[in-house]
Amino acid sequence: MRRTIASICVVLLVVLVAFSALLATRQPVAAIAEQSPLLGTLAPSFAGRELGGGTYSLKSDRGKVVVINFWASWCGPCSKEAPELSTYAWSVRNKGVAVVGVVYNDSVASATAFAAHYGSLYPSIVDPSGNVALRYGVRAPPTTIIINRQGRIAAMLLGGTTAKQLASVVAAVAS
Repeated sequence: MRRTIASICVVLLVVLVAFSALLATRQPVAAIAEQSPLLGTLAPSFAGRELGGGTYSLKSDRGKVVVINFWASWCGPCSKEAPELSTYAWSVRNKGVAVVGVVYNDSVASATAFAAHYGSLYPSIVDPSGNVALRYGVRAPPTTIIINRQGRIAAMLLGGTTAKQLASVVAAVAS
């Protein structure tokens, strides 16, 4: 009887270790490229109040590739994506690429706490009326829009993205 229990425990331990190894080596799911009717059109201009104070205007990044990420503190995938966006923003800070967040359907207090918790390294504007999201066809966060140097919408990614995926998409857009 003791031998049977010991055997069952060993089998369970092996299964647990194998499952843990599978989870630890799993690659993150990347965002899905959306075939939006806005692709190729001029990006709608917007400006807004930043979470940390000050204002942001898309016009200030004219001539750069701009990554716009729509996010919310209540969005589960956004919390996984936030460190990836900060990593990416830091890596391109002097390379003609700008990253800006747009707070989607969230309170300023919650969004500010979220940005502080994840150490956001890019500005995020508040979109209380949802006009920016509406103009970009955003239905839910996280959604990422990439604008090329000519000011046209070049890509739209639905779901959480990674620094690696952003680098690949932006490299294709910038070339």
